Amino acid sequence: MSTAVVRTREGWWVQRADGRVHPVGTGAATTAELLADRSAVEEAERSDDGWEDLGARELLSPVTTPCRVVAQMVNYRSHAIDSGFDPDLVPTTFFRKASGSVSGPAEEIIRPGHVRLLDYEVELGLVFGASLPLDTDVTTATLGRYVAALVVANDISARDVQLPKTQFYESKSYPTFTPLGPRLLLVDGRDLASLERLRLVCAVNGEIRQDSSTAEMITKPDRALTALARFQTMAPGDVLLTGTPGGTALRSPGKALELIGSLLPPDRKWKTFFARQAKNPAYLKPGDLVTASISTPDGSLDLGTQQTPVRAAAAKALS
Repeated sequence: MSTAVVRTREGWWVQRADGRVHPVGTGAATTAELLADRSAVEEAERSDDGWEDLGARELLSPVTTPCRVVAQMVNYRSHAIDSGFDPDLVPTTFFRKASGSVSGPAEEIIRPGHVRLLDYEVELGLVFGASLPLDTDVTTATLGRYVAALVVANDISARDVQLPKTQFYESKSYPTFTPLGPRLLLVDGRDLASLERLRLVCAVNGEIRQDSSTAEMITKPDRALTALARFQTMAPGDVLLTGTPGGTALRSPGKALELIGSLLPPDRKWKTFFARQAKNPAYLKPGDLVTASISTPDGSLDLGTQQTPVRAAAAKALS
């Protein structure tokens, strides 16, 4: 059975379905240390007294840094179609994000001054509780040996950096570009068997932009970990973002426009493309509120809801 844990400046707390919390009696300073101290979590969960309202405590990212943040690219059928790809032909592809991009579930998303096409991507994060060695073959039966928890993630992306540079690391690694939380949902093998029942929802100012199920993942978590282990080890406390469904602001312009664009000089192609994208109102703007949540329809697995306002970076002072 899953257990929800949240993190504040005071420490770690078990959170019940009614929102009330109980402190975890642990000296864990990192997510990895907390996952290794399950007995303390279980003791707090069993407690009959000591539960209290969360109150005005600030929720922090339940995934502490530094850590590895690895992400899958184009891993939902609907996102592949939006991007102009055949979902049956999309390869399993990974990229890295800087752990300095990790932020809390209510922190502001800061749009850098040079970025205009700021996009959202709600994603399911898999948090490792044990090391994933090289050449590990992971199956659905053994997934729980490595994945100890789930977390809501938003893979914030600067498209006007990502596309002309084909640069994922930079475009997705600015500070506050990986909000995580609110909950670190500790899971077991039975919970992981229900992963395909999870519903991911992302809304901007109350308007639902993404609404899909993990059932449409192209590469399932066990296969993704097996592919990742061909070249990358993972350690306790690291996180794998498993892709986003369709509905992001960025979408393929269509085959005809892509063909026309391929005939243009690069400078003119990107100038034309970004002029069209600038007219798209779906990109995030200062003042927007992004809401992201993941849960099963019956609430048996509930990762919580993050609400992250968007703010423009402060202008640099003239020297």
